[in-house]
Amino acid sequence: MAEPAREPGFLRQALRVAAKDLRIEWRSREVLATMTFLAVVIVLIFSFAFVVEGARPPAPVVAGILWIAVVVSGTVALSRAFDREREGEVIRSLLLSPAFRGAIYLGKLAATVCLMLVTETVLTALCVLLFAARADEMLARVGLLLVLGTIGFAAVGCIFSAALLRARGRDALLATLLYPIIVPIVIAGARGTAQLLDVASPDLEGARFWTQFLFALDILFVTAGLWAFEPVVGGD
Repeated sequence: MAEPAREPGFLRQALRVAAKDLRIEWRSREVLATMTFLAVVIVLIFSFAFVVEGARPPAPVVAGILWIAVVVSGTVALSRAFDREREGEVIRSLLLSPAFRGAIYLGKLAATVCLMLVTETVLTALCVLLFAARADEMLARVGLLLVLGTIGFAAVGCIFSAALLRARGRDALLATLLYPIIVPIVIAGARGTAQLLDVASPDLEGARFWTQFLFALDILFVTAGLWAFEPVVGGD
């Protein structure tokens, strides 16, 4: 007698949700192209403002430009995170599936983080090119800050994106609700990045503190997201 099929585990369900979103995005590349174009335009605008006669802007300025571009372009990804589920009330079918609500949240989070990291790779290369930022061993440390900051940013953003799924003017509301919450992430990421990009005297200890701070925020925000996602999408 054949054994009954087992339901996929929590992590496998999350991976399937993420793979589904990334596969759809790969076919259209709509969100990724919009994010990357917007981020590049932001960096180019700031480059015209701060690069005067080839002078290198201070490290805090470069870090601020990088993180502003990350936040603005990331908001585009978050605003579209649940768009496909909104059409035809597909979200109801997803919620009625055997998948854990937390797995759906983690899948959406993972897909958003992947899209943002692709854009951030382009952003980092552009900042190195335009602002003569450091491209040595510090780049790996900056990358770690970006990864941690992106996870925390997306963890909060996915909750608000799900909560505003049926709201009018959701794009404006998303930014209004999201930006005050992510202030600690942006401050930590920008401060840590600036300390690493300082050519004269990079502050590794200070950057290590901000990296640990971002890691703690990630744990807090992801845990809160797992707890809040079910009542948010369920309307409880």
